[in-house]
Amino acid sequence: MDYLENARRIFKEDYFATEAAGIVIDEVEPGYARCTMPLRKIHKNAAGNVMGGAVFTLADFAFGVAANTEEHTSTVSLTSEIRFVGFSKGSVLTAEARRIREGKSVAFYDVEVCDDLGTLVAKVAMTGARKVFRK
Repeated sequence: MDYLENARRIFKEDYFATEAAGIVIDEVEPGYARCTMPLRKIHKNAAGNVMGGAVFTLADFAFGVAANTEEHTSTVSLTSEIRFVGFSKGSVLTAEARRIREGKSVAFYDVEVCDDLGTLVAKVAMTGARKVFRK
């Protein structure tokens, strides 16, 4: 299965992330996704920094892609905790979501958001509710 093309097909109608925020799905494997977001004026706050909501949108989207690439499952976010640890000075943000553990109904993911200069911008811990559909 081509996980990347499948994820792009599934998430093409997530218009807020893909069109408004401009997020691109770059790499996908079961339990893993890497997404990028080229920074534009719309992503900046009044102080000229990347808005926390933009960072979280990227992290949440990467989680969604990583958690929903396998057939016959659907995972939605139950909880998330974001820690902003640095300011982006670059022009592109990258989020990498990794599955830490998965059970029948709950999955745990860590997401790191960095800029293209290597600055760690945020770390996010996410818990998802899983539903497995019969084949």
